[in-house]
Amino acid sequence: MEKGVRDLLIDELNDILNAEEQIVEALPEMVKAAQSSELKDAFENHLNETKGQIQRLTKIYKLLKVEPEEKLCKATKGLILECKEVIKEFDKSTVRDAALISKAQRIEHYEISAYGTMRTFAHELDLEEVAGLLQETLDEEGNADKKLTDIAMGGLTNSGINEKAVIPNDFMENGSKDKIRKEKTSSNSSAKEDGKHRKVSAGQQKEKSKR
Repeated sequence: MEKGVRDLLIDELNDILNAEEQIVEALPEMVKAAQSSELKDAFENHLNETKGQIQRLTKIYKLLKVEPEEKLCKATKGLILECKEVIKEFDKSTVRDAALISKAQRIEHYEISAYGTMRTFAHELDLEEVAGLLQETLDEEGNADKKLTDIAMGGLTNSGINEKAVIPNDFMENGSKDKIRKEKTSSNSSAKEDGKHRKVSAGQQKEKSKR
């Protein structure tokens, strides 16, 4: 018998269920590995969300009147392996945090793609309740991804993980980051003034030549 979109939806559900189960196992290690308290909180919050997402998937299986089939999500396994490699290669620091955010967002993007595709399949099959449940998870994944971006880039008053990873900790602690910014501004201003003087000198030379 030829398989259709419903079969494809169920296959995707089996894949993402395994992905979520792997993520639940991996997140506690990521929480422990992070240095930033804000990043730790983000990972812990998403751990709780992921457990809720698994419950949501269980509800979807019941609505479809099918039993989940065991399927290894190779993509998620590989992405989690990259997270573990980062933890081994970098000591606990802002640099490790930046790397963890990078790897975690790759996982988020995979999930966003998967849930978006399944939601579309559910709409095509007129499974609106299923589509609604998938949208709930899709919204959570999108918010989690945005939260990681906010932590990496920082807000209006606090520097983000990425900037802290670039500037040494002693500079950050002693307030030398502002000094660096002022020096950059001063350097840029000096360069502009130097350029103006050169233009003036060139103009004076031309006037002398005409005379």
